[in-house]
Amino acid sequence: MSATTIDKEKRNMVRQTTVKKTFPVLEMTCAACAISVESMLKSAAGVKDAGVNFANQSAWVEYDPSMATTADLQKTVRSIGYDLVIDEANSTEIKEAAQKEHYRSLQQRTVWASILSLPVVIIGMFFMDLPYGNYISMLLTLPVVGWFGRTFFINAWKQARHGKANMDTLVALSTGIAFLLSAFNTINPGFWHARGIHPHVYYEAAAVIIAFISLGKLLEERAKYNTSSAIKKLMGLQPKTVRVLMNGQEQELPVSAVLPGYTILVRPGEKIAVDGIVVSGSSFVDESMITGEPVPVQKQKDSKVFAGTVNQKGSFQFIAEKVGNDTMLAHIIQMVQEAQGSKAPVQKLVDKIAGIFVPVVIGISILTFAVWMLAGGDHAFTNALLTAVTVLVIACPCALGLATPTAIMVGIGKGAEHNILIKDAESLELAYKVNAVILDKTGTITEGKPVVAQMNWLASEKENIVLKQVLYSLEVRSEHPLAEAVVNELKKESVSGVPLSGFESITARGVTGLFNSVRYYVGNRQLIDEKHISIHQHLQSAASLLQQQAHTVIYFADQQQVLAIIAIADKIKSSSVKAVEQLQNMGIEVYMLTGDNQQTAEAVAREAGITQFTAGMLPHEKAEFVKKLQEQNKVVAMVGDGINDSQALAQADVSIAMGKGSDIAMDVAKMTLITSDLQSIPRALVLSRKTVRTIRQNLFWAFIYNLSGIPLAAGVLYAFNGFLLNPMIAGAAMALSSVSVVTNSLRLKTTKL
Repeated sequence: MSATTIDKEKRNMVRQTTVKKTFPVLEMTCAACAISVESMLKSAAGVKDAGVNFANQSAWVEYDPSMATTADLQKTVRSIGYDLVIDEANSTEIKEAAQKEHYRSLQQRTVWASILSLPVVIIGMFFMDLPYGNYISMLLTLPVVGWFGRTFFINAWKQARHGKANMDTLVALSTGIAFLLSAFNTINPGFWHARGIHPHVYYEAAAVIIAFISLGKLLEERAKYNTSSAIKKLMGLQPKTVRVLMNGQEQELPVSAVLPGYTILVRPGEKIAVDGIVVSGSSFVDESMITGEPVPVQKQKDSKVFAGTVNQKGSFQFIAEKVGNDTMLAHIIQMVQEAQGSKAPVQKLVDKIAGIFVPVVIGISILTFAVWMLAGGDHAFTNALLTAVTVLVIACPCALGLATPTAIMVGIGKGAEHNILIKDAESLELAYKVNAVILDKTGTITEGKPVVAQMNWLASEKENIVLKQVLYSLEVRSEHPLAEAVVNELKKESVSGVPLSGFESITARGVTGLFNSVRYYVGNRQLIDEKHISIHQHLQSAASLLQQQAHTVIYFADQQQVLAIIAIADKIKSSSVKAVEQLQNMGIEVYMLTGDNQQTAEAVAREAGITQFTAGMLPHEKAEFVKKLQEQNKVVAMVGDGINDSQALAQADVSIAMGKGSDIAMDVAKMTLITSDLQSIPRALVLSRKTVRTIRQNLFWAFIYNLSGIPLAAGVLYAFNGFLLNPMIAGAAMALSSVSVVTNSLRLKTTKL
C-alpha cells in the first residue's frame, strides 16, 4: 500500500471521528480578538482545526468528541476573557441578548463620557485659572477614564498578554499616562515648582479621546448588530410547529420532530415547514423567496414544495422528503453564512497603519525617555518624563480614529440624500473598484408586479361591455394569482359583476361559469384546446406576438370561440435602460440573472440593453455565478430584491438591495436603494470613489502630522535651539489635527454625484 493511500485512510479516519460545529463568540471587539480566540481553540486538546469570523462573531471548530466536549471548548475561550455559546437550542437568542446588552452598555458609556468631557474641555480651554479647576477636572475625568473607558484598558491588557498591540493599546497608554501625570501635578505641584517648572494638566485630552473613540465603536457595533439579523430573519421563515396526519388523526408537532415520510397538512395562508411532494389537494404557493418570480406556482399531486414558501388560498397534503438541515431553505441559510464567513474581516486602512504605528510610537516614547535619562544633564528625569509623555499625547490616535468614521458619516448622509443607504465602510472601500454588475430581473430591472399589458377583443367595443362584466365576475372568484391583475384592470374601467351560476375551477387550466345559459371560460391555451374552442386568426397572431415579447397570455372564451386574449406582463422600470447604459459607459460589464424562463429573460434583456444574461437560475447558482466572476479577478456588485438573491448578495464584493424588496435582501446587502430608480447604482459608485479619496486624504494628513510632530515632541530641536514642545501645546496640536480631518470630511457634503 502506498504512502499516499495510507495518508488518505488516516484522513478519512479523522473525518469519521470528528464533528464540525459553529458557535457564537461573545465579547470580541477587534480582529486581534478573533485571532486570539482562534489560536486558543486550535491549541485545545482534541481540536483538529478551528476558525473565527470576527464579522459575524462566530467560530467553527472541528474536534474529537471523545477527547473534548463543548464545555471544554467554552472553558478554553473563557480563559482568555471571551465566551463561547454552547447552548445550540438557544444560541441565536443568547447571542442576540448579549449583543443588545453590549450595545446598550456601550451607548451608556459613550453618552456619559461625552457629558462629563464637555465641562473638562471648557475648563481646560477657557478657565485654566479657575480656583480648584484642576481638582474639578480630575474628579470629572476619573470616571471617564477609569469606568466609561475601562474597556480600552481591558482590551489593551488582553492584547499585551498575547504580545500584541492595537489602537486600544495606544488609547489606554496615552489617556492613562496623561491622566496619571495630570493627577500627580494636581495633587503634588510642588515637585515641579521645586525644579523651576510649571505643572500642566491634560485632563481634557484624556477625556475627549475616550469620548470620541467610544462614539466610533458605537457606530461600528450598530452596523454589526443590524447585519447579524439577516440570518435570524431567514430562520424565521420556517414555522415553529406543523400539523401532521398520524393514524388518521391530526397532531401538532414541533418542526424539529418531523421526519421524512410524515404526511403534513397545509391550510390557506400557512408557511410550508419542510420540503416534500404533494399527495392530495391543490393550491397556489408563493415561491418568490426561492425563485424570485412574483407569480405564485400551482401545486397539485406530485408537485414539489419547499420550506419557507407561503401557501395561498387552497389547501393540500404533502409527504415530507427533506427536513432539518437538508431543506432548500436550510441550504440557503448555510450558504449565506458561508459566503459571509469566507471573507476576511474588513481591515480598515487605519488599522493597518495602527498595526505598525502603535508599537513604533511606544518604542519611540521609551527610547525618548532613555536618551534623556542618559544625556539630559541636570534636568534629565524631568525632561525625560515630559518628552516621553508628550510623544504619547501628540501621537494620540484621535485624528487617525476620526479619519475614517467622519468621512463615512458624511458619505452616508450624502448617499441618503440620493436615496442610497450605506451600511458600512466596506462597501464604500470596494464600490469604486467594481467592474462587473449583476442585476436580478424581477423587482430590480422590472416592477415585480404582474399587470395587464394589453387586451385584444374579437367583438366591437359596444358588445364588450357585457363580456367584460362576465370576465370580471369569473376572475373575481378565481384563486389564480394572475386573476387579480385582470380584476384590477377592469376596475379602472368601472366594470361591475353579473350573477353567475355553475362556477367551477378547472385544475391547472382556469375557471368556468354560466351567464344567461351560456358557458364562459377563462384560462390557458391548454383549456382552449381541450374544449375544442376556435381562435380567430388575428387573435392567434396577436397571442403569438405577445408570447414572443415575454407576456403571459390568458384566453377568455364562450363555448364556440375565443372572445379576447389578455396579456399579463411584469413591466421594465423606466430607469432601467438609462442605468444600464450609464454603467456600460463607465466601462462596467452588466449581467442579468433570473429564475424565469429563457424566452422572458431574452425579451427583458433585449429591452433593457443587456447582452449577457442567464435564465432559469436557482439561488445557489446565482452565488456560484458571482464566484466565477470573482475568480476572473472581477470586483462584483450584485443588485437584488429577494430572499433568492441573498446568497449571491452575501457572496458579492458589493451587495445592493432594492428598498421595496425583502428584509433578508436588505439585511445581507451592504447598500440599499430606497428608490426604484436604478440610476442610483452609478451614483453610488461615484460616491464611493469620492468618499474613499477623502478617507485617504484624512489618513495621509493625520499620519504626516504624527510623523512631523513626534520628533518635535521627542526634543530633536533641543540640541540646536533649546526648544522643547510643551505637552499642553501637543494636546492643542492634536485637537487641531482632529479639526482638520473633520473639516476635510465635511467637504463631501458639497460634492456632486
